[in-house]
Amino acid sequence: MNTKQIVIVIISLIIGLTIGKFIFSGTTKNVTDKHTNETIEEHWTCSMHPQIDMPEPGKCPICGMDLIPKTKNDDSLSANSFKMTKNAMALANIQTIKIGEIASNNSLDNGLKLSGKIVENDKQTAVQTAHFGGRIEKLYYKSEGEFVKKGSLLASLYSPELVTAQNEFIQALEIKNEQPELYKAVRNKLKNWKISENQINQIERDKKVITNFKMYANVSGYITAILVEEGNHVKEGSPLFKVANLSSVWADLDVYEKDIATIKKGMQIAIKLNAFPDKEFKGKIDFIDPLLNTKTRTTTARATLKNTKNSLKPGMILVATVKTPIRNKANTASVTIPKSAVMWTGKRSVVYIKTKPDEPVFEMRAVKLGQEVGDAYQVLTGLALGDEVVTNGTFTVDATAQLLGKRSMMNSTNEAENKEDKTKENTVERIAVNPKFKEQLNAVFNSYLALKNTLVASDANKAIQEASKMEEAMKGVKMNLLKQAKGHEIWMPAKKNISVSLVKIQSEKNLEKQRKEFINLSKAMIPLAQAFGTDKTIYVAHCPMANSGKGADWLSLEEVIKNPYFGEQMLTCGSVEQIIKN
Repeated sequence: MNTKQIVIVIISLIIGLTIGKFIFSGTTKNVTDKHTNETIEEHWTCSMHPQIDMPEPGKCPICGMDLIPKTKNDDSLSANSFKMTKNAMALANIQTIKIGEIASNNSLDNGLKLSGKIVENDKQTAVQTAHFGGRIEKLYYKSEGEFVKKGSLLASLYSPELVTAQNEFIQALEIKNEQPELYKAVRNKLKNWKISENQINQIERDKKVITNFKMYANVSGYITAILVEEGNHVKEGSPLFKVANLSSVWADLDVYEKDIATIKKGMQIAIKLNAFPDKEFKGKIDFIDPLLNTKTRTTTARATLKNTKNSLKPGMILVATVKTPIRNKANTASVTIPKSAVMWTGKRSVVYIKTKPDEPVFEMRAVKLGQEVGDAYQVLTGLALGDEVVTNGTFTVDATAQLLGKRSMMNSTNEAENKEDKTKENTVERIAVNPKFKEQLNAVFNSYLALKNTLVASDANKAIQEASKMEEAMKGVKMNLLKQAKGHEIWMPAKKNISVSLVKIQSEKNLEKQRKEFINLSKAMIPLAQAFGTDKTIYVAHCPMANSGKGADWLSLEEVIKNPYFGEQMLTCGSVEQIIKN
């Protein structure tokens, strides 16, 4: 190869290398950029544990939840706002509702929960009395609960007074024509003793004294009490039987002092009973007791219920929802939000609002809550009509805010708010009580903790046994040792709710149903621990996944999380929200 040919080859190689550099450098850049973008898009995290960062979808290694896509920050938004992807929104099933829609929804505006029981309607209860004095020879009804029809034979009596009166009547018959007024007077005397016309005619016809007189029922109904026995001597007017007509019954509701002002005659109520969990009974409040029970700090509201099929039995426990419209000082309907929209950090309540109607842009908002009404809270400050609030998937939204460094439930940019919140968390109003009462209450706490441990271990049969032991411990708490009015206000509603929950747990062999009722039991126990304290340091733990994603609390002696609502499935899911010192 000559010199000219070598030069041509070298030049060709240089040109080829140059072209290749431009071609492949551009391709490499595009591939790298594309790969970088995919990496950002494909990073996944957990809504409950935002520290998780995985390169592909799957399950959270801590709680087992499905991972969600990480969301990139948007610098065009305000300091505390952030945007979520449509994919993340769909995966977390995030739902919102406008405050205006809530304010017009009766099921959320109304719904004060009251407990009570079914009792006899006193207006339809009668006492069968003796029409004359004497000795009871025979009772024809000897068991409570038997149904008696009006006119049915109840008893036969021997009455010396009646024997004397019959003899007077027979003598008056002989001078009937001469002294008709005397005859009428003696005859009317027998009638006043409820002697039937047939019996009087029999005496007049046979002119013989009847020694045993029959007594008949004045009313129809069920015998609820038998007040005499055969052989007893009774006086005229003495009670023999108590008879109740159960075609209608009363629903007696316990209204606590703080709720009395909201209850009015004529309010609609919806009643649920343990005996018929899938059925709802309707009624109206027709009576409110004007007197307050100073021991329980309650008064009684009453509704009359039809009982045509005799399905409502006196003594049945009930829970009633009273339709009570919440009003503010201007007498207009207050803003209310579903409980699922609210997140708690100690005493601080926060919600997430959607700030742009057509885009998934969110921002945290602190709110001040008022009265609890059914499944909703009254909002005193922080929200207004027209605000769009997240009602489902709130913890996912909060996790996104934490990932992006935005203001969140655990990361507030308001130092003053954090300082105030911390002060409230560390300040618990403790009520000094009789040492004996506290000792009895500690036995209840110990039983509760044992029950909690059986749910952690997923042992439904053991849970029934521990619930029974806790019920016995509750019976050992003597309320007369609790002297403070404030203590009564806390103890009485908690005692009732605890008793109801324990009965339900003992009646359930299904572990999931037991855990669901343990949520209500814990709601009643936590205020007792906060108000009265225990003999040990105790922790209030919270699981955001329990109660169908609404979150639930429980008490524990350990700071290490052992979740009673999921057991081994999500044993460590949760966090300590409060420490209650002994």
